This record gives sequence, C-alpha cells and structure tokens, in this order.
Amino acid sequence: MRSIDPKEIPVPQMHQLLLGAVGPRPIAFASTVDSEGRPNLSPFSFFNVFSANPPVLIFSPARRGRDNTVKHTYTNCKATMEVVINVVNYEMVQQVSLSSTEYDEGVNEFEKAGFTMLASEVVKPFRVAESPVQFECRINEVVELGAEGGAGNLVICEVLKMHIQDEILDENGYIDQHKIDQVARMGGNWYTRAISGMFEVPKPLQTRGIGVDAIPEEVRNSNVLTGNDLGKLGNVEKFPSGEEIKQLFRESPEIAELFEENSKEKIHRKAKEYLENNKPAEAWKILLAKKK
Repeated sequence: MRSIDPKEIPVPQMHQLLLGAVGPRPIAFASTVDSEGRPNLSPFSFFNVFSANPPVLIFSPARRGRDNTVKHTYTNCKATMEVVINVVNYEMVQQVSLSSTEYDEGVNEFEKAGFTMLASEVVKPFRVAESPVQFECRINEVVELGAEGGAGNLVICEVLKMHIQDEILDENGYIDQHKIDQVARMGGNWYTRAISGMFEVPKPLQTRGIGVDAIPEEVRNSNVLTGNDLGKLGNVEKFPSGEEIKQLFRESPEIAELFEENSKEKIHRKAKEYLENNKPAEAWKILLAKKK
C-alpha cells in the first residue's frame, strides 16, 4: 500500500487524490449576487448537509491551487452573506459543467449556461428554475481554512426556505429518489448518475465556451435537442468555419442527402447523434450548414 504525507507532494496532486478517493460528492449549484447586484452561478462539489434543526448546508469555494485566487462566488458570499443552493439532476448536468467556465467578473452564468433566473422569496440571489430543489440560504459564517492555494472556505448556510418541484414528490409528499435523478462528482472528468452509474463530462476550466446564449435561437428552441445537448454545444470555443462545414459534406454523402430532404427535425436528430458521441464540432457543422 502506498502511504502519502500531504506535505511531501504538490497541492494539485493531493487535490486529485482526494477527489478520486472521496466520492461521489453532491453538487452545490450556488447562485449569488455581487455588491452591485450582478448574478453569478457556479457549481461546487465540496458540499453536504450537516444539520436539520436548524437546517444547515455547507459548501466550500476553495482557493485556486494554480494561482491562489478565489472564485467570484466566495467574494459574493462574503459581501452579501446570502446564497441559493440549487440541486443538480441529470437533465441539467452539461449546462452546469458549462457554468464552471472561468468567465470574467460580471458575466451572467445563467445566460451563458442557458438557465432561467427565478426570483427568490427571502434572499436576493436568483434560483435556477430548472433545478428540482432550491434552497434559499442566509450565510451564518465563512470559515477560512488557510491562505495558500488549495485552501477551502467553508460557507455555512442556514436554509430559510426550500422549494421542491411537485414532479419529484411521491404520494407521501417526500422526494422520490428515482424521480429526482441526481448526479454527483467523482475524480477527473467523471460524474455518477444515482440511478445508473458513471459517465464522463469534459471539464471546461481551461477554455471559455461560447455559451448557450450564443447559440442561434432556432437551435436553442429545438424540439429535439435537450438542455444537456445545448450545454455541449455551448462548450465549444468557436463556431466551425465555412470550409470546415463544406468538408463535412464532401466526406459524408449521407449528410448531403439529409439536407436534400430539408427536414429540420432529421437534421437536429443527426446533430444529436454526434453530441451523444461527444463530437460537438461535427454537430455544429450540421446545425450551421442549414443556414448556408
């Protein structure tokens, strides 16, 4: 058995070992506002429930190991002492991943990730309308665990109001664990879906996706493409060029024949096939070709 002294290995290595060993970890999809009232939205997997009376949740927006900077969420929590924690289910996981992109301060991740802002009742931060459960919270305390990169910041949140979608409740008024369809984080790019098992979501931390807000309205309003599909499309860094689109048609007579039928549904279904095979660039070529 390998034995490790945390002081003898780099912080990023220790971080990855911890994430690989401690899981699955629930996800706190934290909605905050800054001192000017601008919304921010970001997921955190250092999260759990710690008390029922009073109801207390704790999550940790840790200091970045690479440069010791802090997330906008941490700054906002300190400034306003309010947060909404939204539960993440499978239907929204790709959009949640997209929201973790390192966008500039003031950029609205609700818009970039394609989520609906829902006004809260007792706190200023907005709720995520698509989330099956939303907790409006007052922050009782922020406990800073260190001043170096990788140090956590425990945000201790008291639940003031809880909102639950009717669709996930059972006949007794409790949350049906199959209907809520939760996901959790594991090590690397891996997640787990509670009712079926592990799956992979590429991490967008080193890139800036175009965002769901940059997707043409006709695609955003598709009857075929889901929120997860839009999340994958929004995670590309740029649209394909006209030459790249033409190349796809030259290489694939099947695609060319598909456009002869001029069926938007069939085109979107073909794009969805590419997305399900983790080929968003190819999906974009099909979706944009129709406009040429």
